[in-house]
Amino acid sequence: MTDNQIKWNYEKDCMVKALVELGFPAEIGDAIAANLGSPKAMRRMTGYLINVKPKKIELVIDEMLAICSDIERWREKKASEAANASYTAYLNSDLRPDDDFEGEDW
Repeated sequence: MTDNQIKWNYEKDCMVKALVELGFPAEIGDAIAANLGSPKAMRRMTGYLINVKPKKIELVIDEMLAICSDIERWREKKASEAANASYTAYLNSDLRPDDDFEGEDW
């Protein structure tokens, strides 16, 4: 088992334990873990469960969706930053036409 698998299983177990202690079935924890997909996201969910102690499953699902949304927003930001870096590198490279040719028909 790899380090990442060990971390994933540990965080999943902690999250499921927190859910069960709140009175929810463990199967919901499995589904939430599959949707969150990373140890860091599951740790964040576990913190929410321990600190907020939601009484309704709807609140748990809303938090899961909020975490998923944050992750997607972060991925989009990183993709945008990478695209901007590539474009800046292109502008600073020798690949683009010289400014001396402005106004001339190619």
